[in-house]
Amino acid sequence: MSKAPPRILSIAGSDSSGGAGIQADLKTITMLGGYGMSAITTITAQNSVGVQAIAPISGDVVYKQIMACIDDIGVDAVKIGMLHDTEIIAAVTGALEALDHSVPIVLDPVMIATSGAALIAPEAVAAMREELFPKATLITPNLPELEHLADRTLHNSEQMTGAAEALAGASGAAILAKGGHTEDARIIDLLMIPKEDGGCRAVSFNHARIDTPHTHGTGCTLSAAIATLMGHGQPLENAVRLARQFVFQAITHAPGYGAGNGPLGHQAVRNL
Repeated sequence: MSKAPPRILSIAGSDSSGGAGIQADLKTITMLGGYGMSAITTITAQNSVGVQAIAPISGDVVYKQIMACIDDIGVDAVKIGMLHDTEIIAAVTGALEALDHSVPIVLDPVMIATSGAALIAPEAVAAMREELFPKATLITPNLPELEHLADRTLHNSEQMTGAAEALAGASGAAILAKGGHTEDARIIDLLMIPKEDGGCRAVSFNHARIDTPHTHGTGCTLSAAIATLMGHGQPLENAVRLARQFVFQAITHAPGYGAGNGPLGHQAVRNL
């Protein structure tokens, strides 16, 4: 028999149009050879032009979804996305206590949709920082999220470096600061990996910008890809490198759906 696929649990919101959230995560996990499971935190009505409605799931139901996966199927890696409020964050934090500490946890601190809609209650940001950041293996903020977490304005990769290093030091987690919103000519992502001596090892990734409006769900896809690759046993740096290639190809193969910021072409990615 061939080796069983890694069991990847996505804890995130549902995107009714299929471009982001749980739907994007499960497509990504499947294309990368993982076995996808889900704990839905929030139901949204959204599409390529915006978010029309948000309905959070109760913390108790979120907790039970996670435990149903852990207790029976087992989990090799976790991706965390949209959490919405403090009740859900507390439920996720409690459920993750049942995992072995060796299981990688990739946390995408989803706060604002690409359309600009707020996806998390303000008080939930503090709860996420206090309760979940210490459990994360990797945190993947985009520029607006990193600005919020660092409480400073960031314009380029140089400024992003200092903020990412500070966040890594405060959280104890590796930080992948995504540079898609910077003023740099190329997209530069910075991976900050904490060292035992208290500093960080910095790794830079970059590629040319793609002239397209179809980037809905890129953050969800990237974090799900990293979690899946780590579930396969890839070390963090290599998982990030391969996941970025997956996202790049998915963007270039976007089907062109929707009147606004359309979904990626997950199903078109063949080789990394």
